[in-house]
Amino acid sequence: MLYLDHAATTPMLPAASEALARGFAMWANPSSPHAAGRKARAALEDARERTKQALGWQGELIFTSGASEALAIALNRATADRQIVSAVEHDSVFRAAPDAEIAAVSKAGPDGGGGVIDPALLDEALTRPGRAVVAIQLTNPETGTCLLPSACNPAITAVHQAGGLVLCDASQMSPQQNLPDGVDMAVISAHKLGGPIGIGALLLRDFAMLEPGGGQERGYRSGTENLPGALALAAALEVRPSAWLTTPEHQSAFRNRLLRVGDVLNLGSQTRHILAPVSPEYSANALLIRLDSRGIAVSAGSACSSGSLKTSRVMAGFGVDPDIARRVIRVSIGWSTTAADLDMFAAAWEDIHA
Repeated sequence: MLYLDHAATTPMLPAASEALARGFAMWANPSSPHAAGRKARAALEDARERTKQALGWQGELIFTSGASEALAIALNRATADRQIVSAVEHDSVFRAAPDAEIAAVSKAGPDGGGGVIDPALLDEALTRPGRAVVAIQLTNPETGTCLLPSACNPAITAVHQAGGLVLCDASQMSPQQNLPDGVDMAVISAHKLGGPIGIGALLLRDFAMLEPGGGQERGYRSGTENLPGALALAAALEVRPSAWLTTPEHQSAFRNRLLRVGDVLNLGSQTRHILAPVSPEYSANALLIRLDSRGIAVSAGSACSSGSLKTSRVMAGFGVDPDIARRVIRVSIGWSTTAADLDMFAAAWEDIHA
């Protein structure tokens, strides 16, 4: 099987698997006061500091069960009066904040551009009464569009000038990306980064921006700490950038080859590890069937919404023409993807459309 659905979940890195096994051997509860518990606690705190260091984060970190829980904590317990979310956020954001105000995304022109929260509409939303927590993802999981590109983040400046908080969903961070400067809270998920399922983190600049609630994690989350998962997350982040088997040059060449047949969505600043090829003739469902019959695993949209037959909310949010949106699939590259894998998919893509 050729697996190119790494944005849904990616294989564990060997270093993460080894760390997970070490954590399972350290079976004491980190909250227990005896010697074995104190040893587990020390290992947990070491994993916390290593995770922050790997991400270049100077603030606090709460381990969670994954990105969905971290987003729910941040959106519902931030010291804010209301919620604003971009129109193209992951479904977990809308489930956690169903009554949030929606900030439209500016439409891309012929040369790209766009793909960020519309500045005028964001300013209008920020002028309404009450402090806002504003959710803006780093990289869109369906299109690979970077809503918070590193070069310039006027949205962050606007939110801070209005006294609000910026929450960044960084679950789909590529090895070339860093957490944007100025975000107040950020969310990661280990199984998108070469770690195990069941562990994630909420990073926050200061505990004061979050209402407490729970018996563990400094009083901000309930539940026995997942020590094996925390150790594996830290290990994955430390080795992940050097573990990738394709270079940015491989990834750019792959995108260029896909452009020989159909198109690849360009909605603004784009990452290289998530691509949205557009078929000139086949629907996404027809493409998935043809590719699956060849042993190639890709998806149509994010894993949390790809089972739906409705038009993608994300595509509509980016202003993609409905006829184009129905012919888009997602190809996502991971640490274990090789240049030969990319060539194999490109050849299949060309053969299907021959």
